[in-house]
Amino acid sequence: MTNTAEPLVSIIVPVYNAADYLHYCVDSIIGQSYRNLEIILIDDGSTDESSELCDKYASADQRVKVIHQANGGIGKAQNAGLDAASGEYIAFSDNDDILDRRNIELLLHALVSTGADMSKARWRQFGVSQLDDVADEAQKGAADPDKTTVFSHPLHAYQTVFCKSLRLLGSALGRATETKYFNEANWCRLYRRELWGGIRFPEGVYAQDTAISCMLYARMSKVADIDVNLYNWLQRPDSVTHNMRSASFYHDHVAASLKNMDICREDDVLPARSYYTLVSNNKYEQQAAKLESAENGIGNTNETNASDASTTENKTSQTLDTAQNDNEQTKKVLQRLSTFQRLECATLRAIRLAEKFVYDREIKNMK
Repeated sequence: MTNTAEPLVSIIVPVYNAADYLHYCVDSIIGQSYRNLEIILIDDGSTDESSELCDKYASADQRVKVIHQANGGIGKAQNAGLDAASGEYIAFSDNDDILDRRNIELLLHALVSTGADMSKARWRQFGVSQLDDVADEAQKGAADPDKTTVFSHPLHAYQTVFCKSLRLLGSALGRATETKYFNEANWCRLYRRELWGGIRFPEGVYAQDTAISCMLYARMSKVADIDVNLYNWLQRPDSVTHNMRSASFYHDHVAASLKNMDICREDDVLPARSYYTLVSNNKYEQQAAKLESAENGIGNTNETNASDASTTENKTSQTLDTAQNDNEQTKKVLQRLSTFQRLECATLRAIRLAEKFVYDREIKNMK
């Protein structure tokens, strides 16, 4: 039995073709030490056994609700969850990750006790070969955190505190820099429901979380951080994050970054993270568009009939036009920054790129 005096927490889980991993995730949510939960599984047109698994969970636990919909991408699935959620607090999880048993308990306590708009904790990456061990460890539950840190101006923290090496240096100097770090991912957070009023993810695009990040963080006055791992992020070599390299993938990140740069300008915040995302993805988009143009070159009638050639040519032309427009927009936005701002942003980007080289070799290849 749940204690109805406790506030209801809605946990939103988009599900797509995750039959091999879904039980690890949902079992970790059902087994939470905090019991008053609304668990919303959005089956986004799965073609494997995920749909049936979702329904089995709903039949076994009245806290589980399932929404079946045609495939529309993670943004559409998350929006369906937000629209269906009735809890006072909102949390998200990816369908192949594992929550510590005390995830909601500790995040809710930090949020309520500090009066923050959002609470967050630490997370770690792990490989597929570690699934059972991580699940067993998560089921035992984390120890009480040593401390809870509250900080203000979360938009500024999001934009400027993102280089790992600088975070470690700052923490070593007693500035608690690590506590101010968070990315645009929605998991390992707990939000007050009202933060999401009028905010929904763009649908049918990549970078749906980046696209709403600054808008969401600009609404917050303060964030509570607890220094304990409460979320386990599975690294799968076949994931979109690790493998997608199309021009459209990079375009969506450019578009999201341009929007975020405008929000930072309005709030007088140095857009260092958005600069990193914008400049990097703009460069990759130009390269990908040229590569796709070369690969889709028209003229080999042995492989492509006339109508297919026309369609391919139109798509290729549109991709090149979009990339060129993004490049022009990027130049205009960067010109708005002062010389000192561009120097600071470029320096942080250089540090982050060096870190990413190490990250891609070590983390993305976890097994």
